[in-house]
Amino acid sequence: MPSKQRMRVANDKHSKNVGQKGNVPKTLKQNEDKYPVGPWLIALFVFIVCGSAIFQIIQSIRMG
Repeated sequence: MPSKQRMRVANDKHSKNVGQKGNVPKTLKQNEDKYPVGPWLIALFVFIVCGSAIFQIIQSIRMG
């Protein structure tokens, strides 16, 4: 009897996928959106880029 109950639960879980035809997700588990780099690395990159731009502007003002 437990196998019939398990089959019924699985059928109910996946029955909504029958009418979607092609738009069914590969997994039913919720996955988190993870960034490939951390926020500290992005902050460091922005600091370096903006800091070098500011130093370049100061240097061009001194020369010109």
